[in-house]
Amino acid sequence: MTCLALTIFIALGFGVADTEAASDLQQVQRRPNIIFVLADDMAWADVGYNGQRNFETPHIDQLAADGMRFHHAYSGASVCSPSRACLISGMYSPRHNIFHPGNRARGKLEYMKLAVPNRVVKNETYDWFAAIGDLAPDVNSLAKVLKPAGYSSARYGKWHVGRDEQGFDISIDVRNGWRDKDSAKKLTDAGIEFMRESKDRPFFLYVSHHEVHKPLVADPGIVKKYQVKKERTGGDFKPVYAAMMEAVDTSVGRLRAELRTLGLEDKTLFIFSSDNGGYPDATSNLPLHGYKGTLFEGGIRIPTCMAWPNRIHPGSTCETPITFVDYLPTFAELAGTSLGQSKYPVDGVSLLPLMMGKAISDRAIFWHFPLYADLDHGVAPGSFPVFGTERPYWRGVPATVIRRGKYKLLYYYEDQSVKLFDVVRDQGESKDLSAKQPEIAARLLAELKEWTADVDAPVPDRINPVFNPPK
Repeated sequence: MTCLALTIFIALGFGVADTEAASDLQQVQRRPNIIFVLADDMAWADVGYNGQRNFETPHIDQLAADGMRFHHAYSGASVCSPSRACLISGMYSPRHNIFHPGNRARGKLEYMKLAVPNRVVKNETYDWFAAIGDLAPDVNSLAKVLKPAGYSSARYGKWHVGRDEQGFDISIDVRNGWRDKDSAKKLTDAGIEFMRESKDRPFFLYVSHHEVHKPLVADPGIVKKYQVKKERTGGDFKPVYAAMMEAVDTSVGRLRAELRTLGLEDKTLFIFSSDNGGYPDATSNLPLHGYKGTLFEGGIRIPTCMAWPNRIHPGSTCETPITFVDYLPTFAELAGTSLGQSKYPVDGVSLLPLMMGKAISDRAIFWHFPLYADLDHGVAPGSFPVFGTERPYWRGVPATVIRRGKYKLLYYYEDQSVKLFDVVRDQGESKDLSAKQPEIAARLLAELKEWTADVDAPVPDRINPVFNPPK
């Protein structure tokens, strides 16, 4: 059932009598518990409901079957820290100035055509805009917007947005979680204990797994299971990665089982997603193009599903694009709290109408990456050559992206070039339409440039004085 079709379902008696959207939403239960499970580097195609056959994700698939699948869900960025900052703050990257893990451009300085903050030289030539790693302590956050409604909140797992806890009552991680084969189990154990302690008041539980980020580590017994499966099926996959996928899936299943035990499933919105796309030496992003660190679909389009019994219709789907900045206004509407207590803007819109089968106003969504990123995990060749050469080197180059409707336009600052794709018909981004549909490309580019001006995004336009591409 699509978002539009669900409107008919609601009108026919799903507990909502008024046909106006505002009246519909007034009858939705306020202050539900919220559980948000976030995977790290999980590709769009890694889950069974998106066609995966090598990995086994029965609990995530059941969550999708019990609720709504968002076919065009996007992360806030193509890598973890800026994406998570968008999720927590409800703001696009130029608002919070977190653009990349480690803050600054990564790679050989002489290969960067444009002068941007980097790890080699730090002076006024390069540091002409802020590129930081911490969310400001006074920004709005998911936990802060819920607190006035009496929510208790806990974050267990990866954080990656700075030292401030952003309003969470509990904010802890597993020591060396990336290298702990039992990380998912430990985080889930902690989450279940929090649910038990908070069952008599509304709560927000954010479980942020380290899986399936490298290094690849998992329970040896589960790894063995997938080694046998690979031998039997001849599948092209890494058994260790498959075991990490199962660890995340088991976490989802355990959390949902505990909700049922506590009698809280009907009172809880359960969300599953990933912080960005997958890395190609760990998993396949096909049928999408690109991978983590690129602004192609494989880097930013993510598996996302959510269930809320008697509110979100089982087996429903939504084709409307959504992105990470939308969760903060969604949480505020669910809790009945105001967004006006913060001086910071909110870039997203509430997803509650979509969850209830209603439409939202047409809008564009954006990504901005003003830095460079090399292939720090050893994947070769890169998606982008050093400018003026054919040598693949960069995973990411300075660019801004807009998606409006079915069209997605990528604008590259090194040569002011564009690529235009119809990502509904061509999710693999194989056909650049910019030459065939120049009017659409021009309209989207104008909107993109208007947006960068509105959010005061740093626009890389200064030549690097030591740019020296390889011969």
